[in-house]
Amino acid sequence: MNAGDTIVAISTPPGRGGIGVVRLSGPAPLDISRRLFIARASGAAQAGIGQDAHSHQFEPNHSVVGHVLDAESHTPIDTAVLTYFKAPRSYTGEDVVELSCHGSPVVLGLVLDRALGLGARLAEPGEFTMRAFLNHRIDLAQAQAVRDLIDSQTAYQARLATRQLDGALSKRINPFKEALVDVIVHLESSLEFVEDDISPETTSALIGKLDRVNDGLAEIASSFAIGRYIKQGFDLAIVGRPNVGKSSIFNRLIGADRAIVTEVPGTTRDALHESTSIRGIPVRLIDTAGIRETTDLVESIGITRTREAIADADIQFLVLDASEPLTADDKNLISQTPTQSRIIILNKTDLPQKLELAADFAVQMFGGSSTPRFGVPPSGGSSTAAETIKISALTGAGFDTLACCILNRLGGSEGALREDIMITDARQHQALRNALAALAEARDLIRRGELEEIVVLKLRASLQSIGEITGETLNDDILSQIFSTFCIGK
Repeated sequence: MNAGDTIVAISTPPGRGGIGVVRLSGPAPLDISRRLFIARASGAAQAGIGQDAHSHQFEPNHSVVGHVLDAESHTPIDTAVLTYFKAPRSYTGEDVVELSCHGSPVVLGLVLDRALGLGARLAEPGEFTMRAFLNHRIDLAQAQAVRDLIDSQTAYQARLATRQLDGALSKRINPFKEALVDVIVHLESSLEFVEDDISPETTSALIGKLDRVNDGLAEIASSFAIGRYIKQGFDLAIVGRPNVGKSSIFNRLIGADRAIVTEVPGTTRDALHESTSIRGIPVRLIDTAGIRETTDLVESIGITRTREAIADADIQFLVLDASEPLTADDKNLISQTPTQSRIIILNKTDLPQKLELAADFAVQMFGGSSTPRFGVPPSGGSSTAAETIKISALTGAGFDTLACCILNRLGGSEGALREDIMITDARQHQALRNALAALAEARDLIRRGELEEIVVLKLRASLQSIGEITGETLNDDILSQIFSTFCIGK
């Protein structure tokens, strides 16, 4: 990426639409625009071309209606609206011109080719946002939030990305960076006066400040437990013996009759996959074939695939029929499914109850259809590996409780969806872990009375790791790798 080039790209998604935008940024978008676009004179006829393009002076933050011209005939390609954003008050911090044309792929392709022929270069993926970062319009955490906002699939993901784009994460970690700098400055200052040892009181105050930094960073880092699932989603397999209501649960979760529901055992012969969301977290649902002893070849293949789905899923719903006694197939499934990712579901609670779980399964029973706060189990329950939820796929009772149980299982103590900040990026999480590790070493060194030079080295390492989140301490190769994951035109 050569920052001295004027870059151009189509910034709207591929395909047809009412509007399509071609964006230019760099030192010469105005020069290119004056040769590419001609503004209509005031009062001119709709089909007319009113003035010399080279003489038009575009005003910052104003839009002009005109025509994009063909390279050879200089006849109009399309009627368009040109908007000029003057540096440094633009998205990239450079002069930016956006041409809003009709959203035909043919028209947009002609406009793009025309701009390239006039000296612009096709933008690399994420190059507009990278220029915004390099020109200090946004930091790296905000830049990554741009990508997350574009990629968002749920309203919760979009809200979270918007907060990050507004600088919520950067603002949250800045006080901890400043506290580390204060401690480093204090220790480095003491090195100039070697005859004066740091007093016990000062040492205690420095440790206290570092303890507060540690607690704050650890709290932010802990949000990744649920944050990673918010970004990438999770796989949820619905398993159980035939006719316990797996497909009915599947259909209710996706809000459509996707899976066939009958009273005939073995109706679902193969796994069904569907994407939806639960409390704003994307989920890939898998409705599996009922597991039982069978001699049917096709059903056996489906059961084999069910066992594979159980092994690969982040969470398994083990569905039991509460209106029937526990069967041998039920007991086998309880013993075969992994307890650390399993939620036992007692379905059909709208019918008379006949199921009694044996005491040796040691399950914690949650009640009915209350609607607890996000991520918080109902009163009297606990977030253990042996949760059992009572539901009715027919009436919808218990599904709010079930959603809370899912959040707890994904995020543990961080299962509640937060409305402030959330670490969703693995690179940012690793940077925080590195910062906390270096900080722990520094605190230990201070307590042991080690030399200030060694403590400062560890504190600087912690500070550098924090700087990787906002991009202050990353090298160009890593930055290029990050921005290469963006779409072209952003």
